[in-house]
Amino acid sequence: MNLRTAITERLAGHPLYSQEASRNPIVYCILFSPFLSARWYLTEHDGEDICFGFVTGLACDEWGYVSITELESVCFSENFALIECDLSFKPTAWNDLFPGRTS
Repeated sequence: MNLRTAITERLAGHPLYSQEASRNPIVYCILFSPFLSARWYLTEHDGEDICFGFVTGLACDEWGYVSITELESVCFSENFALIECDLSFKPTAWNDLFPGRTS
C-alpha cells in the first residue's frame, strides 16, 4: 500500500479543523522512517494533500501542516520510500500517547 492511500484511508472522515477545539485530539495515523528519528502523528486531512498533526524528531517538535506530496518525495528510489505508515496503529487519544504533555 502506498503512503498516500494509507494516510487517506486512516484519516477519512476527519477533515481539517474537525478537532481544532479538542484538548485531547485523536491521532489516526502515525508515519515514521526506519532511517530517521522523525515521526508524524496525524489527526486531520483535507481529503487531498494536506494533513495536520504533530511532528517530532526534526529540528523541533511542533503541531502543523504537512503535504503528502512532500512526504512522498522523500525517498531513496521510485520503489523505496523513506517514510512509512504504521499499519498496525489504532486511533489513540493524544494524552494516551503523550501522558502529561499538552496538545
